[in-house]
Amino acid sequence: MFIQKSSNPVLSQGIFNKTISVSGEKSMTLSATINKSILSFLLLLAGAVYSWSKMFGAADTSEAFSLLMPYIAGGAIGGLILALLTIFKKSWSPYTVPVYAVLEGLFIGGISAAMEMQFSGQGIVFRAVSLTFGTFFAMLFLYRSGIIKVTNKFRLGIVAATGGIALVYLISWIMSMFGMGMGLLYGNSLMSIAISLFVVGIAALNLVLDFDFIDKASRANAPAYMEWYGAFGLMLTLIWLYLEILRLLAKLASRN
Repeated sequence: MFIQKSSNPVLSQGIFNKTISVSGEKSMTLSATINKSILSFLLLLAGAVYSWSKMFGAADTSEAFSLLMPYIAGGAIGGLILALLTIFKKSWSPYTVPVYAVLEGLFIGGISAAMEMQFSGQGIVFRAVSLTFGTFFAMLFLYRSGIIKVTNKFRLGIVAATGGIALVYLISWIMSMFGMGMGLLYGNSLMSIAISLFVVGIAALNLVLDFDFIDKASRANAPAYMEWYGAFGLMLTLIWLYLEILRLLAKLASRN
C-alpha cells in the first residue's frame, strides 16, 4: 500500500517501505500506536516534572539555574543521541523511545522552569502547555472530521515550509558561532512575533501530516515495533510545537 509522505523526516514513506512485516509477524495497528504515544508522553511528563521540581530547592534564581543546567544539557544531549539511535535502528524503538521520552522530559522541564523564573508571575509555562494540548486536539479534530484534507499540494507546501524553517535555524546557529545573531528570530519586535506565529502554525500543520501518515501506515503491514517509532515521530512534532509556543509567549511577555 502506498504511504503518503510526512514533512516529519522521521515519518517518511521510505522508512515504512523498508520495514514491511513478513507473513505471520505481528503488524502495526492504529490503536496500539495511540497507546504507545500516550505512554511516551506520560514518560516525558514524568521527566519534565522531575527537572521542574529542582528549582524549588534553590535559595535564589542563580542557584536555580545552576541546578537546572545539568538536566537541560543532559536531557538535550542524551535525547539527541537516543533520537539518532532510534532513527538508524528502528527495531530498537521499543527500548530507545521510552528512554528518549524521559530525557526530553528532563530537557523540557528544565527549559520550562527557567522560563517560568525569568517571567515570574505571568504563567507562561501553563499557557504554553494549554495552547500546545489545545492545538493538538484541534488539529486532530480537523483531521478526523475531514475539515483539513491532506492533499498532495497541502503536503508539499508544509514540507517546503518546514524545510525552510530548518534551514533558517541552521544558518542562525552557524552565525551565532561567529558572534552574529538574527534578531528577527530571537527579538521581541512585531516582525519577530509574526515569524514565531508563522512557525507555530507550520508546526501545528505538521501534526495533521503526522496523523495522516500514522493512520495510513497502520494499514501498510508494518511490523509492530513501528508503533513505537510512529509515537516517536509524533512526539518530535509536539515537542517542537511546545517549544515554539513557549518562545512566542516569551517574546510577548518581554514586551510588557
